[in-house]
Amino acid sequence: MRRDNRQTQTLTGSNRGVYEMDTLWAPWRMAYVKKVAPVGSCLFCETGGNEQDEQSLVLYRSSFVFIQMNLYPYNPGHLMIAPYRHVATLWELSSDEQHELIRQTARSASLLQQTMNADGFNMGINQGKAAGAGVEHHLHAHIVPRWSGDTNFMPVVAETKVIPEDLTVTYQKLAPVFSKTLR
Repeated sequence: MRRDNRQTQTLTGSNRGVYEMDTLWAPWRMAYVKKVAPVGSCLFCETGGNEQDEQSLVLYRSSFVFIQMNLYPYNPGHLMIAPYRHVATLWELSSDEQHELIRQTARSASLLQQTMNADGFNMGINQGKAAGAGVEHHLHAHIVPRWSGDTNFMPVVAETKVIPEDLTVTYQKLAPVFSKTLR
């Protein structure tokens, strides 16, 4: 235990040697950690099939895709655009689904820029586990708003990402804009 009452761990890294890491308590993550997904379940199929948009952080639904805030964002406003159909690859989508996925990705980035004054975006599709897909069997696109200076010392020094805005605040900011603009 350190003198300032913060708990530390001594870890051995593969190419770093021995180092200390502070513990950042995040008890709200336990619900996610303990949640056991039923065999064959899919986050996007479940969200696409329910009508609980605010609870599921869904900002918009079109005929082929829906736009959902990421529950564990890299930055405030981190969105995912997913087709309703459960497909793993971009080429499995119909032409209409492909068009709508790209159209809603572009419109979402524009709305995020206007609403949150983002300086830039990371946008992409991680297709397959080897490419980093967390949900590898249901294709989805990510949009991560970026701001000049949004990367600070915390991830580098403390191996901790700081999200400066609560998800519900971000949702309340974005939901009216998406419902008015994208319909």
